[in-house]
Amino acid sequence: MIKDLETAAGYRFRNITLLQNALTHSSYANEYWHNSLKSNERLEFLGDSILGMVVAEHLYRNFPDRPEGDLTRMRADMVCEQALAVVATALDLGRHLQLGHGEEQCGGRSRASILADAVESVIAAIFLDGGMDPARRFVETFVLCNVPTAGLHNMDYKTALQELVQQKKNQSLQYMLISESGPDHDKHFTVAVLLNGEQVGQGSGSSKKKAEQDAARVAYEKLSK
Repeated sequence: MIKDLETAAGYRFRNITLLQNALTHSSYANEYWHNSLKSNERLEFLGDSILGMVVAEHLYRNFPDRPEGDLTRMRADMVCEQALAVVATALDLGRHLQLGHGEEQCGGRSRASILADAVESVIAAIFLDGGMDPARRFVETFVLCNVPTAGLHNMDYKTALQELVQQKKNQSLQYMLISESGPDHDKHFTVAVLLNGEQVGQGSGSSKKKAEQDAARVAYEKLSK
């Protein structure tokens, strides 16, 4: 069955365990192995950076007349949870996920946040297995096929906050997890953002990424006044 996913993704793995890891949700890893490090969260971390870099490079090269703010919002729209969930649906990624019992019962295979994270994990798995070229081709095929140029909706507050504080020298931003609660299928995270060691914002969300964006939004709105 996993070969169907390789065909859909347009890439054959030499080390299939990387793809299997990319499909392993934390609820499954915790339930069966009691070890969250065996989930796809580390791959997601890497894949998020690879995706952002490839998309940013594409926008920079192909939209020379667009200002930085437009490029930031275009990238945010392309890598947001909803957009990546559409990619996952095209790949039928949900069918291949390894989920814990609770997440399975609560419709995790169609949950946008889980699907989006899995797409990022697959990107990282392709990169680790075959290098940057196939990872880039995957992003070009499934993400860069639809570049929004108008009607932009998403604001990447983490990037906006970083750009704001960098207007002064020697500024340091750090995101710190304050709390994590709830079962695997209904997590709630609270994150604080620190500027030079002092808290300037706090946010919450159903994922660490959402909580960080919410904290960045609070900080950005506070500091940009």
